[in-house]
Amino acid sequence: MEMESVAVVAVPFPAQGHLNTLLHLSLRLAARGLPVHYAAPAPHVRQARARVHGWDPRAVRAIRFHDLDLPAYEHPPPDPTVPTSFPSHLIPLLDAFVAHARAPLAGLLERVSASHRRVVVLYDRLSSFAAAEAARLPNGEAFCMQCVAVSYNVAIKDAGHRLLRDHDMVFHPVDVCMSEEFIEYVVRTSEDCQGAAVGGMVLNTCRALEGEFIDEEAKSPEYTGQRIFAVGPLNPLLDAGARTPGQARHECLAWLDRQPPASVLYVSFGTTSTLLAEQAAEIAAALRESKQRFIWVLRDADRGVTVHEEEGADESRHATMLSELTRQTEGTGVVITGWAPQLEILAHDATAAFMSHCGWNSTMESLSYGKPILAWPMHSDQPWDAELICKYLKAGLLVRPLEMRSAVVPSEAIREVVEKAMVSEEGLQMRKRAEKLGESIRASVADGGSSHKDLEEFIAHITR
Repeated sequence: MEMESVAVVAVPFPAQGHLNTLLHLSLRLAARGLPVHYAAPAPHVRQARARVHGWDPRAVRAIRFHDLDLPAYEHPPPDPTVPTSFPSHLIPLLDAFVAHARAPLAGLLERVSASHRRVVVLYDRLSSFAAAEAARLPNGEAFCMQCVAVSYNVAIKDAGHRLLRDHDMVFHPVDVCMSEEFIEYVVRTSEDCQGAAVGGMVLNTCRALEGEFIDEEAKSPEYTGQRIFAVGPLNPLLDAGARTPGQARHECLAWLDRQPPASVLYVSFGTTSTLLAEQAAEIAAALRESKQRFIWVLRDADRGVTVHEEEGADESRHATMLSELTRQTEGTGVVITGWAPQLEILAHDATAAFMSHCGWNSTMESLSYGKPILAWPMHSDQPWDAELICKYLKAGLLVRPLEMRSAVVPSEAIREVVEKAMVSEEGLQMRKRAEKLGESIRASVADGGSSHKDLEEFIAHITR
């Protein structure tokens, strides 16, 4: 049978980092000639396509996109005062997704199943109901796509594990990092696939980052008879100053072109976090007083439905502070209130470091370009990622410990970390370590690298 007789159906969880990871993997599989279907709620299909980054648009056209229609649900604005910092405003979307996406997915899988020898369902761990639907097919096979660090699995099972003790790493319990409703959602969706046979797990990580943790996780009894494939980083690896074919170059990149090498701090807190106005003002003061060049992406968290970028919405909330900052830092800073070309910014030679919420996608992207991270974790797996970055990989500095999240971090404390990263000897050594790590990560996906081999093995396995 030819490879084309095996179809892949990717079922992401409808949040940006998850949509992005599965779309990157889908594009890699499609580039190898596999027919790939990508199924998500209609607004999130649009969102994934609009924000895909670093790929030639022609590559995206190889994917067959499918809308999983959901009934109307509430999509309230994000609330920056939530105690856990968790984006609880997304819960109505998640409830609608787990309750109503299953039926349209079942219909899609039946149609694909009828015309292919095998259907491989690649599902996000948070979309586990898709595994149960794959199990209903006579020719279905399911693989879990994990969008967070594999070390998170090891830590959640054993917070006193030898690897954590050896590096003085702290695992913050899930009820500290997530809302009660979201924990209930995770339990509910996990129960949905109990008893469904799963062929294995695909990880957006690599041995250069988490080799010891990959080996530990592989020993876990739950993977008996399963395969684990570490295929990351899944984000495209761009050359410095590169531009994506067919896409207009963002104006911030022309500004970066004019800056000295390794002189710019990139600041962004992802798509699920919203800063209090008081905290944004303290960050602005720190950037101004540090006298360092910067690009700051200041935007509120995505809502449950995001069909356009709502350019300027965040600008209006912080308008006075931003106009003042722009005037005071003219020539040395750029503030972006819409979508930013993160991969190109991180790939650029002028970028020295990344102040980040430590989402796993952002962590992988930053480290794959050899850029250290100034860690400001917010919720979910982010506090763990900060531990991994700062203590295990030694490629970052902690800006704000999780315990301080109910307080506003003063500008002096932020400025101190910025200056340490950008101008001190300690910061220079950290940047060198991150650079070396970046070389190892990029070697993972090059011919002969561990991630390249795992991707080849995964494709061989599903097309056997």
